[in-house]
Amino acid sequence: MCMERWIRLIAGTFVLVSVGLAHFHSPYWLWFTAFVGANLFQSALTRWCLMEDILRKVGVPPCEHGQTAVKPPTA
Repeated sequence: MCMERWIRLIAGTFVLVSVGLAHFHSPYWLWFTAFVGANLFQSALTRWCLMEDILRKVGVPPCEHGQTAVKPPTA
């Protein structure tokens, strides 16, 4: 998996886990959900993402030119 897919997987996992924790434990976990959303928003505007820096340091390969998160269908 390339970096873009890892970032989407991690962000989605954080959101789902924090919503579950808010439902079953404390509604204060929704602040974590908002934090994830705010980071996604700022990364779209600034093109900088802390998770991308972390993944790069642990050796996750970046997406190559033309590589997409979803493979196009073949005929």
